[in-house]
This record gives sequence, structure tokens and C-alpha cells, in this order.
Amino acid sequence: MFPVSDDNPSLLTPWATLGIIALNVLTWVLVQGLGTEPALAKSVCTLGLIPGELLQTVQPGTHFPVGGGLICTLGDTPNWSTLVTTLFMHGGWMHLIGNMWFMWIFGNNVEDAMGHLRFIVFYLLVGLIASLIQIIASPNSAVPVVGASGAIGGVMGAYIMLYPRVNVHMFIFLVIYMTTIAVPAIYMLGYWFLIQLIGGIGSLGAQTGGVAFWAHVGGFVAGAVLVLFFKNPRLLERHPYYGWKQKNSATDAWRQIN
Repeated sequence: MFPVSDDNPSLLTPWATLGIIALNVLTWVLVQGLGTEPALAKSVCTLGLIPGELLQTVQPGTHFPVGGGLICTLGDTPNWSTLVTTLFMHGGWMHLIGNMWFMWIFGNNVEDAMGHLRFIVFYLLVGLIASLIQIIASPNSAVPVVGASGAIGGVMGAYIMLYPRVNVHMFIFLVIYMTTIAVPAIYMLGYWFLIQLIGGIGSLGAQTGGVAFWAHVGGFVAGAVLVLFFKNPRLLERHPYYGWKQKNSATDAWRQIN
């Protein structure tokens, strides 16, 4: 299942969401060389989050391959800036496209609830927390962690708290059968969170590469909690889909704000 759209109108021009997407794309082009080597491997090595390097639980000077024939070497001093730079690195085209698609679907309405500047601070904060949770879960890992999905998990956590009943349209592909269904956000995002939690429990103790499940879980929980402090009640007063109670149908709610 993959989300293709939601029934949630955007009341503000989502400048912050668009800016974050643009920054990720520009980083992919200018820093990561559109996924070509050696730019991709070098960017992952120097700007990705490596828990074992930050905590110095892995011997400095340890070598490990990251693809493209490039061998990375763990540094002697932790580079804590990677807690943030990792949020703008990606491992491939599909990784980038998938993350930015989720960001577009859910980010604009969370920005609606906070305003532009507050949303940027929220995004960076939940991304930072997601990175820290991944470090705690895999303190001895020498494998770089890259991607915006921890921060986007935070956006999704905020969305489920703000708009739990909004319909999210899902694309379903089963071998030769394709269709779309619409389900309330609480079911779609709740299912996503459950998958990340199960994956995270299964990955405990693993030192090999793979999905950073605990970054997703940590970001989602952080977003669900921090949205209570970052949301702007004044902006939410005019949003027809905010909260559990919706006085009007989807069509009527849309007409009211147009």
C-alpha cells in the first residue's frame, strides 16, 4: 500500500514544506551527484550518521566499504553535525522520491497547523530526536544512517494527532490487481507506525545495514508529542478537518474554505 493523496485541503501556501523538499533535491543533485559514484558514497560516508563513530564505541580508524569502491574510515573525533546533515542525505532515487512524496502529502497540512517558521523548527527538532533514538538503539553500529524519513515520521506523528479522521487514498497493487482505497489517517498512519515498531524490535542488536526503524519510531512519537506545543490554535480554528469532530461532510468542508 502506498499513499497517493489525502482529502485535506491546504489553507496556507506550504512554503516551508516546499523549501525542505527543494533543499533535499538540491542536496541530491549538488552534493550526492544524482546518485553517481563516488559522490554518493562519499556523501554518505562524511555526512551520514554513524552511531559507532559518534559514541566512539567502534575503534577509530576502522575501515568499511560503502559502495562504489569507496572505503570509509571512522574518524578520531565525533562529528555531531551529522545528526542534522543526515536528514538531507539519501541512498538512492527511490529513497529520495518516496520520502519527498510522503513529505508533500502530510507536510503541508502540518504546516497549516503551525505556520511556516514554527514548522521548520518542528521538522528539524523531530529529525534530531529521530537521529538520537537511532543512536541509542544501535550504539555500536559503523553503518551510516541517511534519509529524511525520521523527520518525516515526526510530521506523520503530528498529522495523526491533528487530522485523525481525514481520508488518505492508498494505492494497492496485488500481482495483477490494482486499485485505490480511502482510509482514515489514523488507520493508515497507525499501520505504518506498527510496521516500523515491529521492524525496530526485530533489528535490535543488528550491526548490518538496513532500514533505520528506530529513527522512524522515535520521530513519529516525538512528532505526536511535540505537535501539542507547536500547533497554533488560531490557525486551526478555521481548518474543517482538525480533530475528531467534523461538523460537515468532506465536500461541504471544502466549499466552506473556498
